[in-house]
Amino acid sequence: MATSIRKRVVIAAVCVVAALAGIALAGLYFVQREVRARIVEVLGPLGSAERIDVGLSSVRLVKVRLKAPSGWPTPDVLRADQITLTPDIRDLLARRVHLRDIVVSGFDLTVLRTKDGKLRLLPNLRQSSSNAQAAGAASTSASSKPSPSAEKLIDHIVFEHGTFEFYDLSVSDPAYRVTVSDANATVDHLHLPALSEPTTVAVTGSIKGPQHTGTVSFGGWIKIASKDSQTTTTLRGVDVVTLDPYLLKKAGAKARVNGGTLDLSIDSTVRDYQLHAPGTLTLHDLQIAPSDDPLDTFMSIPTRVAIAALKLHSGAITLHFVLDGNLKDPKFTLDDNFATELRAGLAKVLGVSAEGVAKGAGQTVKGLGNALLNLIGQ
Repeated sequence: MATSIRKRVVIAAVCVVAALAGIALAGLYFVQREVRARIVEVLGPLGSAERIDVGLSSVRLVKVRLKAPSGWPTPDVLRADQITLTPDIRDLLARRVHLRDIVVSGFDLTVLRTKDGKLRLLPNLRQSSSNAQAAGAASTSASSKPSPSAEKLIDHIVFEHGTFEFYDLSVSDPAYRVTVSDANATVDHLHLPALSEPTTVAVTGSIKGPQHTGTVSFGGWIKIASKDSQTTTTLRGVDVVTLDPYLLKKAGAKARVNGGTLDLSIDSTVRDYQLHAPGTLTLHDLQIAPSDDPLDTFMSIPTRVAIAALKLHSGAITLHFVLDGNLKDPKFTLDDNFATELRAGLAKVLGVSAEGVAKGAGQTVKGLGNALLNLIGQ
């Protein structure tokens, strides 16, 4: 009798376990199908993946490609060897979009700055996501099923072993290109669609020039919706020639620069669209091509005078500056007092009389300030 009872208990336990396993498998199948469907929707007609592997806890996309829209400087906006997504299964079962981790490996990502200075990043992906959300809302309206939450939360994004390509139409047309190779980046806490909470960003990489390979780093937090931010930008050992369109040419350097490197540090704070960004720019071993033209200048200083002054300073010039302004002002310019201070500081560093530089230099120094502002992404 006791043996019979034990057998019934064992059989019942096995049945319960089998039922739970069946429920778990059914739930897993639902999750896999849901994840795959949402990925296909977000990729849209202009995105593709060679393979989508849905595992127990993560999804892997292999050979991902996002085609570029019309007018883009490259055929693709994004290419990646692999993208791995780790969703929160509990939230996914509740039809909430919550991704714990996204890892993008072996990537090539293109960023475009338009002629009016606006940055465009993954435009097709954003459009596809919006279309998918609109389609989901329309489908829900036609049925009685509850709609998925419009909120999306991404805890952690990693970009590893890749390249950022920056194309800038505000500098030249066709767009001027700056490549950041050996790039790695992290983005923490993206809460869409509000984007009102701080998002932490960190980026590192290399900028290869004709003579040297420098490094770049950017880090801090940003409230994307309000544009409030606190960030630090650092460049070390970057060829001046590579960033010449942003610095020397913008600052009125008519003389040709043959070589040299620069170090740049900017600590930027934005509150209520008000920018405050003190920084330091150091030019090392700057080589200016000699010129017989008396009108040729280097940052409004006669070229011959600048070359002679550089020799007296062991080839290094350090400038301290402060960028202040309202980002909502379409005519944003640096304060005239700052322009005068920076101009006098440059003249002092080079050992040139301020009076000899003052003529026509005000707009030149403003150009330098605005160029530096472009580098931190006005």
